[in-house]
Amino acid sequence: MPSKGAVMKKKLLIGSYVLIVILGITVFISTDGFKGKNYEAVQAGEKFYKQECAICHGDTGKGEGKQVGTAISSQVFLSSVSDKDLYNYVKYGRPEAAMPAYGPRISEEQLKNVVAYMRNWQKEKVKFDVPEKITGSVAEGEKVYNLSCIQCHGEAGAGKPKMGTALSHPLYLKYTTDKQIWIGTAYGRENTRMAPSLKGLEGVRQLSEKQISDVVSYIRSLENKE
Repeated sequence: MPSKGAVMKKKLLIGSYVLIVILGITVFISTDGFKGKNYEAVQAGEKFYKQECAICHGDTGKGEGKQVGTAISSQVFLSSVSDKDLYNYVKYGRPEAAMPAYGPRISEEQLKNVVAYMRNWQKEKVKFDVPEKITGSVAEGEKVYNLSCIQCHGEAGAGKPKMGTALSHPLYLKYTTDKQIWIGTAYGRENTRMAPSLKGLEGVRQLSEKQISDVVSYIRSLENKE
């Protein structure tokens, strides 16, 4: 018959083993790809995305879908927008880009799930060097726009199918900040036709910060012409 000491030692060993297992499971759950509420949201968002969005934006969000859709898994893009921005894009749509508004068709939970899935694409936080205050000349910005941007984005920002988004559309201007327009112009967006334009970066257009601010001011002025 085992002594009391041996029994106690055995219990301690068993207890330690159980504790190690529990801790191991806890660590696994907390570190293995958002195992928990956010993981469930990402999984649900992926299912919705594959059903509704992949046909245009592609399975990996690189714009490789069968129909027209821009790249939305771009690290530059994801680093320049908040979850609220993504939410608004999905909820209110982009009619000028054939992007339907899903707000009337799906629940708040579904909206948040697809945002969680899109955010899960982000692997890095790109840092941008953006002027603290973006001010420029509308007239000079129009000149730069007509020289460097009109080929894809059309006259007065009207947009061109399969070429460039409509920058003058009310919803685009409503849900896109001057800072985001500046970043998109300066740094471009990978997997799209939009290459970097900021001087010193690898792009055909080599615009100064002032010229980019002028372009932003011009694009913003289109808001008053609709």
